[in-house]
Amino acid sequence: MAKLIKTFDEWKQQLTPLQFEVTRRAATERPFTGEYESHWTAGTYSCVCCGQDLFVSDTKFDAGCGWPSFFQPVAPGAVEERRDTSLGMTRTEVVCANCDAHLGHVFDDGPKPTGLRYCMNSASLRFRPA
Repeated sequence: MAKLIKTFDEWKQQLTPLQFEVTRRAATERPFTGEYESHWTAGTYSCVCCGQDLFVSDTKFDAGCGWPSFFQPVAPGAVEERRDTSLGMTRTEVVCANCDAHLGHVFDDGPKPTGLRYCMNSASLRFRPA
């Protein structure tokens, strides 16, 4: 499947200013301010840009970091991981596999069964109740 590609102007028309900065310019929302940080309703979290399903509530956990955290994506191939050397550190960036929206970062300090913590920005997500 071909990636969804739009111009910055098209994304700006579709997204709020915060959503644009996070998803298209790899910004990070302030901790403990995102809509889904303390959200525990059953359902699916999808990409705010293209609607691709990314995570389900069954994999969400309270990491205490200030951002919604999940221990695995909804399916293999839903997200892509890339090396990120910004801000003077090396991390693993997580982007939507369908539209390259910046979602957040993944760390290896999560719970079982994966040991991973997908630390996502609420501004990059849209929630659909079960």
